[in-house]
Amino acid sequence: MKKEIGNDPTTFLQTAVILAKEFAKDAAERDKIGGTAKKQRDALRESGLLTILIPTEYGGEGQPWSVVLRIVRELAKADAALAHLYGYHFLHLTNPHVEGSEKQKKYYYTESAKNNWFWGNSYNPIEPTLVGRKKGNQFIINGYNTFSTGAQDSDRLLISWVENPGDKSAYVGVVPTNRTGITVNDDWDGMGQRQTDSGSVTFENVVVEADEIFDDSASNEVPFTTFDAIISQIVLANVFVGSAEGALAEAREYTLKKSRPWYLSDYEKAIEDPFIQRRYGDFWIDVQAAVQLVEQAGKKVDEAWAKDRNLTKEERGETVIFTGAANAFGTKVALDLTSSMFEVMGARSATRKNNFDRFWRNVRTHSLHNPIEYKRKNIGRWVLTGEYPIPSGYS
Repeated sequence: MKKEIGNDPTTFLQTAVILAKEFAKDAAERDKIGGTAKKQRDALRESGLLTILIPTEYGGEGQPWSVVLRIVRELAKADAALAHLYGYHFLHLTNPHVEGSEKQKKYYYTESAKNNWFWGNSYNPIEPTLVGRKKGNQFIINGYNTFSTGAQDSDRLLISWVENPGDKSAYVGVVPTNRTGITVNDDWDGMGQRQTDSGSVTFENVVVEADEIFDDSASNEVPFTTFDAIISQIVLANVFVGSAEGALAEAREYTLKKSRPWYLSDYEKAIEDPFIQRRYGDFWIDVQAAVQLVEQAGKKVDEAWAKDRNLTKEERGETVIFTGAANAFGTKVALDLTSSMFEVMGARSATRKNNFDRFWRNVRTHSLHNPIEYKRKNIGRWVLTGEYPIPSGYS
């Protein structure tokens, strides 16, 4: 049952801090095990945090994206996988709003708030492997999708399929995860993000009803219909920056309590070494810069989201610039910190028992799906020509 926690943003953040502290207790061990973090997913269900973005008129708390993103970052300090699942829950939940009709938006917001649904996906815009055959107003879906983030233990699945192999345009819709013919496979084998349940999903004669297929006839070609790509980038940016914050906190704790001074130095404690002090200074400065950038981007997302279907191409473009910059810089900072932290902790920190490398593995795994070089290129082209990037699923 969902916990009632009011609608004060501070209360939501406090709830997230409590959850993150609890998740942190066994995050290192759960990373080694992999699989579905069922207990932790249920804790998110019970926390009341799964409905905070849903407008109040549909039964939610009506919070802005910036509050959701702040919670994503807080969770990522402890567990990047759970932060990813939480952020992408809202990415999928808002898809009927972004791509569907007004009726579908109302229905899925209302039902999700009432039933406290946890959303996952089996949606692959780059490699469409699901094929649907029309049968009256229905589609019969067959095939499989990989990288189905959050599919395990979800209540609803966002899916996409093509009518014929090789088609450029795809259909998008929502189905119950437990629908007959859907098999969520426990085959996710990433070196990082071990508990994002990002394995494959198999579809065998799965029926998709007409009202479960997004109707974009009223909003086709409207800039707002690409907003899901913007949300994906800023969610991941906060996962990366939160991971960097969490890694810095764990490294500091280890250095204070366990690190030994280099034996050729004259220092009694590792924290007295000026080289270690300088490195921590660099870490802190970089993290603060990344935090400021993701928060600025979050405000841009709030402003753009409020425009809804009145969003212009220029307003969308400016938002893409900030979210792309936040993602690119957050990735850079997180990769550097999570790999360099061992230099200030010492050789004894690099053990499987400590499992500090999970921070780097988490960031590295997902950042490969979103190469920052293309974001830098897009932003650079805008700097030189004023041409805004057009958002896509991975840029």
